[in-house]
Amino acid sequence: MADPLIITPFDAGAGWRMTIGGSVGNILNEPVVASLTAAFRRAADTRELRVICLEGAGPHFSYGASVQEHLPDQVAGMLARFRALLFAMLDCSVVTIAAVQGRCLGGGLELITLCHRVFAHRGARFGQPEVALGVFAPFASVLLPERIGRAHAEDLCLTGRTIGAEDAVRYGLVDEIVDEEPAEAALRFAREHLVPRSSSTLRYAVQAIRADLRLRLEAGLPAIERLYLDTLMATEDSREGLNAFLQKRPPRWQHR
Repeated sequence: MADPLIITPFDAGAGWRMTIGGSVGNILNEPVVASLTAAFRRAADTRELRVICLEGAGPHFSYGASVQEHLPDQVAGMLARFRALLFAMLDCSVVTIAAVQGRCLGGGLELITLCHRVFAHRGARFGQPEVALGVFAPFASVLLPERIGRAHAEDLCLTGRTIGAEDAVRYGLVDEIVDEEPAEAALRFAREHLVPRSSSTLRYAVQAIRADLRLRLEAGLPAIERLYLDTLMATEDSREGLNAFLQKRPPRWQHR
């Protein structure tokens, strides 16, 4: 297995390139999520750090969370770990820029939704495909309306379809499309606009601009997680959808 996460400092430690790896498609399984959470917590204690550039190893950003970890005997732990990661991202108060190429799906899209700026290659694809697997996207249900508005969030979460980079810009999910490596564009933006700033001032600015978001996540996530764990996971179709995906066959919905 490849390294789940590689951190490469740049500009004398003013920035970190944080590269998600570990598998084909950079699946956000338990080791990867644990590594990301530890890295963002370390970032919170790294005084000189101004910016993190988050990217995926290889041709894709991330296919999302492990489908295996969505199964009934593992899903509670998976949700708890992913929630801890999202709050670690919020609480580190370091400006985070996503550089996306290839597929950015499911949990991968939830990660970039919390980033402060998103650069995407023209060929990148974005989606919340959970509904096609008989489940829903619990964190995107709160995060996506905050970033792109309810109508666009409902489009992605209720259809499970993927969209291209141009639609992602129109939705407000992506800030800039590039034809070069998106990481290079992200680094250039970081060096021009963030590296010259005071790290302590940037952190206070991040805390101020994100204070309401954190409060809304704290208020909204518990009820959504209960709906997922106590109600959705008791349905036949949630189990059928996940098992059908793992067995590489079409689902046979019972509509209950």
